[in-house]
Amino acid sequence: MASPAQPRAAQKHPWLVLSVVLTAAFMDLVDGTIVSIVLPHIQSDLEAGFAAAQWVLAGYSLTFALMLIPGGRLGDVYGRKRIFLIGVAGFTLASIVCGAATGPGLLVGGRLLQGFMAALMVPQVISIIMVMFMPERRAKPFAVYGIVLSLANVSGPLLGALLTEYDVFGLQWRAIFLVNVPVGLLAFVGAARYMPESRSEQALKMDVPGTVLITLASFALMLPLIQGRESGWPLWMILLMIATLPLLGLFALAQRRSASPLVPPGLFKERSFVVGLIMLLTLFTGLASFFLVINYALQLGLGWSLLATALTGIGWPVGILVTSGLAQRYATTHGRLLIRTGLLIMTVAVVALIVLLAAYATDISYWVIAPPVLVMGLGFGLCVSILTNVILTGVPADSAGAGSGVLNAMLQLGTAAGIAIVGVIFVSLANGQDTTSLYFAASTTLWYNAAVFLVALLLAMALPPAPRGTEMRESARQVPVP
Repeated sequence: MASPAQPRAAQKHPWLVLSVVLTAAFMDLVDGTIVSIVLPHIQSDLEAGFAAAQWVLAGYSLTFALMLIPGGRLGDVYGRKRIFLIGVAGFTLASIVCGAATGPGLLVGGRLLQGFMAALMVPQVISIIMVMFMPERRAKPFAVYGIVLSLANVSGPLLGALLTEYDVFGLQWRAIFLVNVPVGLLAFVGAARYMPESRSEQALKMDVPGTVLITLASFALMLPLIQGRESGWPLWMILLMIATLPLLGLFALAQRRSASPLVPPGLFKERSFVVGLIMLLTLFTGLASFFLVINYALQLGLGWSLLATALTGIGWPVGILVTSGLAQRYATTHGRLLIRTGLLIMTVAVVALIVLLAAYATDISYWVIAPPVLVMGLGFGLCVSILTNVILTGVPADSAGAGSGVLNAMLQLGTAAGIAIVGVIFVSLANGQDTTSLYFAASTTLWYNAAVFLVALLLAMALPPAPRGTEMRESARQVPVP
């Protein structure tokens, strides 16, 4: 992605425009987290299989990941305001589809469309900030952006639990989607009225072959992972999964030959970028899937309420907020050490939770689960706020936008893949037994999450030493990670 053009002069209403785009970003991130806590309730109400429930979560992350980089490029080519408005309008329409869904198929379709449209509007946020604010004035809007993302992380699960448990307007779980409608309309009207149009000053083209190939590769991997168990692993699904590798090879070849590649091949010459990319993919397969397992174990396995389950996870964003400031303070001198320390803390916290789940069995309480989740957040806060900057250290400035887009896409693909993999493990362990088996399957399934955090820690050991003074880059290059 090309960097946004520098603002020629101070734009009118910059903070009003910022509030509009941040409203859309908040809506997207809340929608990515709000569903997880309510998913067992949705599955029961729609009489959906577990594979369909997985698609409700993973499908959003998958289409979001696939369109993140093309979404940013579309804004550069056709105008960021135009693409942002299309994204907001489409996201709002998709939310109506989800809220009106009468069966799992329609809900999954709505979620796929939500992820697609979110990928059109979200990449424009940072570009619009860079267009609306002069370089010396960007620190404050980027700080506000980080605060908004943090608030969305905290409020998503709680908002989902409250809207559903208190049956707002008699809509039950449908309220978590329909609440986006007034928010989306407000963001659309505000953007249409106050946002200036901008596009890249360079002549750019869409990399259609690259987009098609990476889409096919992701689909070839995800469909068997999510549907394979319920379909009995037919031969065609196994062959489809195997086809992922040659499709990725064709994608790499297409990128080398493209005049305007979706992912510049030069990015993969940097060791920190390649190692970090694998590290992010591994790490994020263990995050969303962790809360998926906990939510099912407590709600369906033990019969906990939505609100009680949501409160067990409140320590996660709180922990991130507590330690992220410390990480930022010492990032320039101890960035890689902080990343390794954070991942070690996360691994130990999950192992401790596994032990506690097994020891307390069905007598487990909120006060037993909440502390390990808080410690996980503390560990994540030590590494997440500086991780992307460390990975992008060796990336040339003119490739920073593309590098950031690839990292965010890998994050979302990791989330989708983790939900699929853990879903197979979790359901296989609990299959054909009573509901409490979901709880007992959780402690075994979570060994996967502990293992991937440990693998991410080992990969962090392989990151090259940081050149002096380059551990942290300017705020405009930072990639907010939830």
